[in-house]
Amino acid sequence: MALGARIAAVSYLNTIPFIYGIQHEDNLRAELLLAPPAGCYENYATGKADIALMPSAMIPTLKSTNIITDYCIGSSGKVRTVVLFSNTPIEQVRRVFLDAHSRTSVQLVGYLAAKHWKIAPEWYDLQDYSQVAFAEKGDAFLLIGDKVFDHEGLFNYAYDLSEEWNRCTHLPFAFAVWVARKGTSYELIDGLQRALTLGVESVWEAVVENGFDKKPYNAYEYLTQNIDFIFNAEKHSALQKFWNAGLKVEPRSNPG
Repeated sequence: MALGARIAAVSYLNTIPFIYGIQHEDNLRAELLLAPPAGCYENYATGKADIALMPSAMIPTLKSTNIITDYCIGSSGKVRTVVLFSNTPIEQVRRVFLDAHSRTSVQLVGYLAAKHWKIAPEWYDLQDYSQVAFAEKGDAFLLIGDKVFDHEGLFNYAYDLSEEWNRCTHLPFAFAVWVARKGTSYELIDGLQRALTLGVESVWEAVVENGFDKKPYNAYEYLTQNIDFIFNAEKHSALQKFWNAGLKVEPRSNPG
């Protein structure tokens, strides 16, 4: 019997193995709702999706929800696609412009600012990405996702948030985990688990099917060396540490 579900997933390169597995698992008939991480949260919170690849910062805010599957979007070192760029050393950064697409990365950079870098910058929303080309002295830009590849090497300083978290805590990190509402059928969760396993075991096929083998960057290398898909006890401990810190970054409107 085919199992049906509405599944919210991230529309970035780091998720294509999961998407490939969901689309190719014969017993799972899923309607995929693809969006940036913040959109995945919205799709789940508003009831448009039954299951979601949820930004990990949002987990404590969810009600009647369980973390499911053994998979996540994580990293045990340098992740490459969650980076704080600046022409100024981090100790001299005064303003940080935050990519609006990721709640987890926003809170993570706030954690690192307070606990690791010991700085207290002003926080602003980054809605207009063209502003990145006009950085002033003391400005830094948090960028996430595939757009980071376009900015590699353009700034004097690039702080990889996963790498900096690892230096600070000696732990890996999980940027997003799979969740479902309490009461979701075990058959559906098992079907998703099988689909994700298929995807993680088919990274090259996912890269080729989605045309990422033709990109100027090495997508396969990124997915196999920078992304760690396994949600293990260490990553769960890392999230508990992250959640327990209780740090909240509330960016202001872009000053222009």
